[in-house]
Amino acid sequence: MAAVAVLLALTVQSLVSVAGRVIDESSTAIAGARITLTPEGAISGFDAVADADGQFAFGAVPAGPFRIDVSADGFVSRTVTGVASGATLSFPPIRLTLTGGVVGVEVTAARVEIADQQIHQQERQRLFGVFPNFRVSYLPNAEPLNARQKFHLTWKSVADPVRFATVGVGAGIQYARNDFAEFGDGLEGYAKRYAALYATILTSSMISNVALPTVFRQDPRYFYKGTGSTSSRLGYALSRAVVRRGDNGRSQPDYSRILGSLSAGAISNFYYPPEHRRDAQLMLTNTAIAIGGAALGNVMQEFVLVHVTKRGNHAAGGGAGR
Repeated sequence: MAAVAVLLALTVQSLVSVAGRVIDESSTAIAGARITLTPEGAISGFDAVADADGQFAFGAVPAGPFRIDVSADGFVSRTVTGVASGATLSFPPIRLTLTGGVVGVEVTAARVEIADQQIHQQERQRLFGVFPNFRVSYLPNAEPLNARQKFHLTWKSVADPVRFATVGVGAGIQYARNDFAEFGDGLEGYAKRYAALYATILTSSMISNVALPTVFRQDPRYFYKGTGSTSSRLGYALSRAVVRRGDNGRSQPDYSRILGSLSAGAISNFYYPPEHRRDAQLMLTNTAIAIGGAALGNVMQEFVLVHVTKRGNHAAGGGAGR
């Protein structure tokens, strides 16, 4: 009996659990990928299929060298090798490359459709169920947006009825304080202040969230983190004022916000009387202020606004970050 127990123990120790993930070039999970793990010297291997998150696992693989063959419709097959040791082996993500031709076009079309569905959900996000909060994504692996979708999402924000109302309040405050007195009094003076303020917001939004993100291939949204320590989330939120996610899924300097603030500031000068037009130094100062405001806004998104943002009839906080 003792010999049998020792033999069983050695057998258990020689079996290893192997787990991994299959992704594409943009780090998006490839659901349904087919994985075959073949131990060195074996005639046949173990088969698995990646789940919705691209994850796969083999529960009992003999210890030692092995080969993994991965394939998926529309992707170039790939073979990788490894050595199974210990109790559990977490294999690095296996990245597949799209094949050319019609299949690649079909995959791209499917992703565009998914992105359309995701931004449609974002367009239901409102603070306290009233104020638009469209440019934050609670999906960490959201599909990238094409130029049309970047324009659509931005336009929905600047053309929202609540936006017109808030601009009206801002113009009313300017009128009451007699800001830009050259615009005059009465309804005409108020209308000029309203038009200048709205045009400034529209110009800044279209340049920073549509035009330049399309040129630099950057995503104009803030991606809610929602996990990790408070300090890590704070650092992430602050950094997103000068860092944006590229359409390729990688972080990069936020050229769109920085250059957009400068460009929008220069253009919006023409909306106001000559006496109030800004010089280059003031525009640089206002750009720095805009970046600081973005950092503060991101912190609010990460820690406060998520709790008061409604998506349809459901609060965003319950499913954020998953």
